[in-house]
This record gives sequence, C-alpha cells and structure tokens, in this order.
Amino acid sequence: MVIELLTSHSSVRKYKDIPLSREEVQNLVRAGQHAASSHFVQAYSVIYVTDQGKREQLAELASNKRQFLTAGAVLIFCADYCRLASAAELHGEEIDYSYAENMLVGAIDVALFAQNVAIAAESKGYGICYIGGIRNAPTKISELLGLPDGVAPMFAMSIGVPDEANEVKPRLPVEAILHENSYDTEKYKQLLPDYDKTMHDYYLNRGSNQKDTAWSEQMTDFLAEPRRTHMKEFLAKQGFKFN
Repeated sequence: MVIELLTSHSSVRKYKDIPLSREEVQNLVRAGQHAASSHFVQAYSVIYVTDQGKREQLAELASNKRQFLTAGAVLIFCADYCRLASAAELHGEEIDYSYAENMLVGAIDVALFAQNVAIAAESKGYGICYIGGIRNAPTKISELLGLPDGVAPMFAMSIGVPDEANEVKPRLPVEAILHENSYDTEKYKQLLPDYDKTMHDYYLNRGSNQKDTAWSEQMTDFLAEPRRTHMKEFLAKQGFKFN
C-alpha cells in the first residue's frame, strides 16, 4: 500500500555499485512531473549528473563524498524561471520573477516534484537521500552546472540500490502536527517532553551512530546560529530579489 511505503521511509546514504539506467531516471522524473504545480507553471528543472568529474566536484562542494560518488544516480533539483522567461519570449514579452511569491512558488513546486521522484524510486526498491549540502556553495555549483539567471539549485538527491537498512526515525506525534480550527501552543508542554523521551531512546538504541541526545536539544543547537547566510545574496544574483 502507498501509506505503508510512505511510512517506511528512511534515508539511504550507502549504496551498492549498481548504476541506474538513463531510462530508469527518465521514468522517475516523468513520475515526478505529475506532482501538483501552482497555476501549472512547473517552475522546476533537474540536472542529472552523469559526468564523473562533475560528480567529484559536487562531492567536494557539498561536503558529501560518499553519496555523490557511490549513488546509482545523482540529481540536482532547481527552482526554474528561465524556461518561463523563454515561454514569454515566444509572445514578445518579459516576465518579472523577482518577487518573493515567485521564489516560494518555485521552491514549493520543486519540492513537490522531487518528493514524487523519491516515492517513485522507493516504490521500485531504490533508496534515496535528500542532500541540502548543495546550498553550501550555490554559486560554484551553478557555474559547474551552467545554471542561467532564473535558476537556483535547491537540493540534490542520491538514488540507488541500498547497501544498508536504517531504522525509521520516530516522527512527532500527529497531535503535535495536526491542529483543529486554530493553532494550539499549550499542547507542546506535554507532547514535546514525551517526544524527547522517544527520540532519546531511539538514538541510544539504534543500530549505528548512537548518541545521548533528544530532539528538542538537537533543534535548539541546530537553530542557535545562522546558517547559509550567503543564500540571500546568491538568490538575488539569480534574479530572485524578494521584492
């Protein structure tokens, strides 16, 4: 069942040395295209990286050698208004995608598209992992991949035959996510400590990379310092000025 597939997801970072065929990648991307899209703008593109030299450079720039160099396929997902600008040119017009709303539409579109690709891949027995490290060096990566104005890399995805089986991380209880009619902050006083205990037990007892911590502690540390502050300047350079 689809729900069982969705709830069995865990990130895979170690793959067997079995490449995906070009046809397999095309089929996964085709499935991704059937995700919902705001006003059907389809404001996304994906770069399928088959060149070994470029994979090696991406591995360095994203600080992720194991996945970029061993996965059966590596995809770079981008928000894309270049194609829409080309569509406007067919009618002798220009578009202005500099507004914050357009950046949001592109980011949401590409996320929905990528998640369809991920689900399609997992349905065929492949493992996947999203790689946000692609935003560590967006300017250099854009130059490496020849990304024009209006195109911004959002994240990468590794896909391949799993060579590991990770446990599924316990998610927040649905009560913490689902609010009825209005937002309820009071319930966090009980739900978050309970979830911390669940995650603490999980981290201590999982099959690898055990650690003595809890979810709220990790999130506090993660968000304590600004991260990737270069992204605003990079996005403006690509035409996303948040007007």
